[in-house]
Parts: sequence; C-alpha cells; structure tokens
Amino acid sequence: MINVTETAAGKITELLAEENKVGAGLRVFVQGGGCSGFQYGLMIDEGEGDAESDSVFEVNGVRLFVDPISLRYLNGAEVDFVDNQMGGGFTIKNPNAKSTCGCGSSFSA
Repeated sequence: MINVTETAAGKITELLAEENKVGAGLRVFVQGGGCSGFQYGLMIDEGEGDAESDSVFEVNGVRLFVDPISLRYLNGAEVDFVDNQMGGGFTIKNPNAKSTCGCGSSFSA
C-alpha cells in the first residue's frame, strides 16, 4: 500500500479540479534514471488504469494507480506535499530506498 498525507491529498484534489479532471486519479511510478538509478514519477491518470495488473488505492479521498513493478519499490511509501522557501512540490518518503540523491527525486534499491 502507498499512503498519501492529508496535505498531499488536498493538493492533488485541487490540481485535479483546476484541470477539470475531477474523476481522475494519480499514477505513481518508478522508472530507471536519475543520479541514484531510479526516479519517481507522478502523473494524472484519467482512466481506471490497467485493471488486470494495476493496484488501485484510495487514500484520503485520492485514487492512486500503481503498476506491479513500481509497487515492488514503493510498497509502504508515502506521498507528501512540501511547501518551503525553495518552493513547493510533491515528495515521496520511501522505506525501501537504500540511498537517495541530494534532491530526493531519485533513489537506489
């Protein structure tokens, strides 16, 4: 399972409303790249995902779609939204990451 903080859920809901995609969800995925080997990805998913293979979670009113390969790396992770002096953005706290890069957008497993 992947958790979404209340702050992140509020921001996701706000973004979906701004894009007129109220029934959509958020796809969370891992792909090769970044300075540590893997990088996180987030994108709006308007469909039901791939019903045969995707895991679908509903957390704090937000639907998350995760493919099976990404779920292996993200199980137990938490999506958060942080707003600070450097700007705002989504972050992923991943207990499966053995190391992360300085910017926090990539990791190694």
